[in-house]
Amino acid sequence: MNKIAFEIFGVGIAWYGIIIASAMMIGTLILMKIGKKYGYKENDILDLVMVILPTAIVFARLYYVAFEWDYYSQNLMKVVAFREGGLAIHGGIIGGLIGGYVVCRVKKLNFPDLADMVSMPLILGQAIGRWGNFINQEAHGGPTDLPWGIMVDGVKVHPTFLYESLWNLVTFVILVVTFKKRRFYGEHFIKYLILYSIGRFYVEGLRTDSLMLGDFRIAQLFSLASIVLGILAIVGIRKKGWLKIQKKEV
Repeated sequence: MNKIAFEIFGVGIAWYGIIIASAMMIGTLILMKIGKKYGYKENDILDLVMVILPTAIVFARLYYVAFEWDYYSQNLMKVVAFREGGLAIHGGIIGGLIGGYVVCRVKKLNFPDLADMVSMPLILGQAIGRWGNFINQEAHGGPTDLPWGIMVDGVKVHPTFLYESLWNLVTFVILVVTFKKRRFYGEHFIKYLILYSIGRFYVEGLRTDSLMLGDFRIAQLFSLASIVLGILAIVGIRKKGWLKIQKKEV
């Protein structure tokens, strides 16, 4: 499949960009609907999104560049070449959290509560976004004889983009179904991190393009830390009785 969907004034518009933009739009609409249901103003949600999205993209890029610095230190102009690819979701999560926290502090909004709400459209957006990797024939696994393998450069490989997309959809359903059962603000976002990280840890072990730190895959280290710290956080916060839900869940 051609990576370019169409051209505008000679500039190619990639399918990857269209898919990511669509995921962002769908996520924003879902977040606005959830926020309104739980008493947040539409303008506040839009302000949150307008900060979260760019900070997430910038940090996703910086994260990727940091772990590929051997290359980018010799090609500094490539650092801002977003169209050539190179975004890391874990950096995006960090950037989104920072941007969201700043907005919530300025507008005096409940940051952990909104983080819970963001977790659902976020994981759905990740599920959709992975199909951009399919179009680009990237983020795939190693050779396989399994019947659902896909052909990349003449080799049948694991469709790891599909594995992660399906796992993210399962996580999205779990988060939606259990949202009203959360016991403290922030619990749902922590559950998102744990569930996503379980799937990502497995999928990352199959991929051939992992960011590395020595002999270790960065995404697997991040995932392990998220799982362990997430479980400890839920147990500890529940035990201490912190951040208890104050308003009636609708």
